[in-house]
Amino acid sequence: MGGFFGVVSKREAISDVFFGTDYHSHLGTHRAGIAAYDAQIGLQREIKSIQNAPFRTKFEHVFEEMHGTSAIGCISDYYPQPLLIRSSLGVFALCVIGEINNAEELLKQYLEQSPGGHFDAMTGGKVNIIELVAAMISQKENFCDGIRCVQNAIEGSVTMLILKEDGKLIAARDKLGRLPVMIGSDDDGYCVSFESFAFQKLEYVPLRELGPAEIVEISSDGIVQLSEPGESMKICSFLWSYYGYPTSTYEGKNVEVMRYRNGQILAENDRANGEDQDIDYISGVPDSGTPHAIGYAQESGIPFARAFIKYTPTWSRSFIPSGQKERNKIAKMKQIPVHELIKNKSLLFVDDSIVRGTQLKETVEFLYSHGAKAVHIRSACPPIMYNCPYLGFTRARNEMELIARRTVIELEGEEGLSHLDEYSDSSTERGQKLRNAICEKLHFSSLEFQSLEGIIKAIGIDPKKLCTYCWNGKE
Repeated sequence: MGGFFGVVSKREAISDVFFGTDYHSHLGTHRAGIAAYDAQIGLQREIKSIQNAPFRTKFEHVFEEMHGTSAIGCISDYYPQPLLIRSSLGVFALCVIGEINNAEELLKQYLEQSPGGHFDAMTGGKVNIIELVAAMISQKENFCDGIRCVQNAIEGSVTMLILKEDGKLIAARDKLGRLPVMIGSDDDGYCVSFESFAFQKLEYVPLRELGPAEIVEISSDGIVQLSEPGESMKICSFLWSYYGYPTSTYEGKNVEVMRYRNGQILAENDRANGEDQDIDYISGVPDSGTPHAIGYAQESGIPFARAFIKYTPTWSRSFIPSGQKERNKIAKMKQIPVHELIKNKSLLFVDDSIVRGTQLKETVEFLYSHGAKAVHIRSACPPIMYNCPYLGFTRARNEMELIARRTVIELEGEEGLSHLDEYSDSSTERGQKLRNAICEKLHFSSLEFQSLEGIIKAIGIDPKKLCTYCWNGKE
């Protein structure tokens, strides 16, 4: 994943971009960068690794190093960006969020059409997809046509932010609006942001969200629409259930409020299905599971308690090793128990999702090691049966890494893949087998998932506008 923040203003923009980009640190852990435009200096750019230190510490000297009335910043999980590009369209800086599944095909096609053309190669010969997107844009006569070319050619999703050599910004939301793009304003200009709260904290007034595939050019004097929004939208449901920041609002629906409502629906479902347990406390797997758990506790009447706390001062989210063994170890080191809330207690934990299940297994074993009598698990979303081909928001690259799908294969072999809808549904025999098998494997006392209908109800927008591919495999 990743996130970006940009400003075009009549005043110095670096400070706002620094803090606005920092507010996107929950979306990426590997690379970060800032590009700026100054009338005297021109375009400037800086990229740094943030794998072992947060964005803020890596860019704390940017105020002395960069100047400009326009700037863009980004956080990325993989690709170094923003890139500074010189092309037939002029010099520009480019940030991209998304996933391109046919990058190799597009790369080959571009090189065949451009004899002598070349790209910088990364380790293993891969090409930075930001450079590929820039090359495709530059093949056209203007930025708008180039962006539309990219939107139509890629398989996946691309949302982008461009800083031009005249100081103007171009923002383009991906073709089906899978990710948000917000515009805010103040007396001196405008900002563009993934997260709405980021610019509100900087005292920009929310102006509007871009529609799917919409392209706009922004100067300090105003906004020009280069391409109208499309009619179809498939915004990612996981924005609300997992990786969106609690204080943000997308399509008019706040994340934290959705999570309370989602937990309430989970509790309603448990009551309707006769799953009321002898539970002492409701807890959330911190941090994103916590609001779902609060909603569950409010609806069930069972007290909410934090049975363990994450210790984050020395293990910030910005330090996440690539190896699963190291990630598990650090996750375990973060967990500090409250013994009085665990020993001899029956606990029900709500997690935002269950992807691999590895860390959740470690958490449950940790709770039992501190004397828990029972640990029941609720997932705030349905079983994840498919890898996301559009945004790549999980580390799982092979669908057999997904515990729900892997368990289906273990239960029924390849035949089970023809019955994934039944396995997702707790009211079916296959659905019960899936839940029982995962309970046995991960040592849960019981397990239930939010239903697809339940999470759609909790989000509260037209189901046709939501992407639910990772749960039901439907485009």
